[in-house]
Amino acid sequence: MNDVDVFTALAQNIGILHITVGNIVMILIGLGLVYLAVKKNYEPLILLPIGITAVLVNLPLTGLTQPPTGFLYLVKHYLIDTEVVPLLIFLGLGAMIDFGPLIANPKSLLLGAAAQIGVFVAMLLALLLGFNVKEAASIGIIGGADGPTTIYLTIKLAPHLLAATAVAAYSYMSLVPLIQPPVIKLLTTKRERMIRMKQLRPVSKKEKIIFPIITMIVVGLLVPSAAPLIGMIMIGNLFRESGVVERLRKAASEELMNIVTIFLGIGVGSTMQAQTFLTPKTLMVLGLGIVAFASATAGGVLFAKLMNLFSKEKINPMIGAAGVSAVPMSARVVQRLALEEDPENHILMHAMGPNVAGVIGTAVVAGVFLSLLGG
Repeated sequence: MNDVDVFTALAQNIGILHITVGNIVMILIGLGLVYLAVKKNYEPLILLPIGITAVLVNLPLTGLTQPPTGFLYLVKHYLIDTEVVPLLIFLGLGAMIDFGPLIANPKSLLLGAAAQIGVFVAMLLALLLGFNVKEAASIGIIGGADGPTTIYLTIKLAPHLLAATAVAAYSYMSLVPLIQPPVIKLLTTKRERMIRMKQLRPVSKKEKIIFPIITMIVVGLLVPSAAPLIGMIMIGNLFRESGVVERLRKAASEELMNIVTIFLGIGVGSTMQAQTFLTPKTLMVLGLGIVAFASATAGGVLFAKLMNLFSKEKINPMIGAAGVSAVPMSARVVQRLALEEDPENHILMHAMGPNVAGVIGTAVVAGVFLSLLGG
């Protein structure tokens, strides 16, 4: 091999000589996500691994995403695309969720369902913008404010949009304290925001044990496509509420949850390569995501106001905004707004009812989409 051949071979293996403008843009986007996670504390557990992995996969010639042996290819292909990680995330979430406020006030389920209007508003707009129906469903589900459900449905229906929908879902979840208050204040009066609600009744251990079992059976029979999501949530919740498998509850909500969150983050981040992410569709997905969140908030608030027209005991319509399943952030936003109007008005537990109902609602909507669209 002469000197020219050596130089050519060396040049072919130096990454900086192959970097593109797109790679540079994506590296900056990845660093932006890292900044939001570290400096602003926006969903750091997921945005930090997504962001830094986006930087890594846009370094040329690493081979990390190349089949059949690239590490990030293996993570995405065997753990994300097979739905193993999203479903294990639901198991961990179930082990962390307290359904007590929902059991104490079953009407909260209606508010969680009403907030799903954001899913259908965003889906309709996506169709009008030229997305096909499977893509539109994957974009619309962002309005449920549930990252794992968004990932699960997108993998099934529109895997090429995974990076955009996942980044939109988790980014906007972290921005709930900024997105929701203006919508809530626009749709409610000061008097409505000051409504006090009666303390919720105590919920027995028996009720908490029966709830996940019955919910899993009912949803599984009515919407079989939602059974994987609802089933994992309820199995994890039964670990929590039974009181007899503390080791399993702890493992599901801590060790396992931490591990699968890492794989979820790097798996999604591995899809953020310049050639697939930097498209007009990505920008539209990000725009539709914020519409989905805002309209979901509005749907919950407006339905709560509608319920007040027929209810003797008035509810604070702000708790309808917690119907998006960003647990517990949206409930905390509602509590903060209530305290701004009345420092003694504590409605956090009332808001947690629609909040956890939203988790169930989003999973059911995802199941319906899968049933109808053949995912």
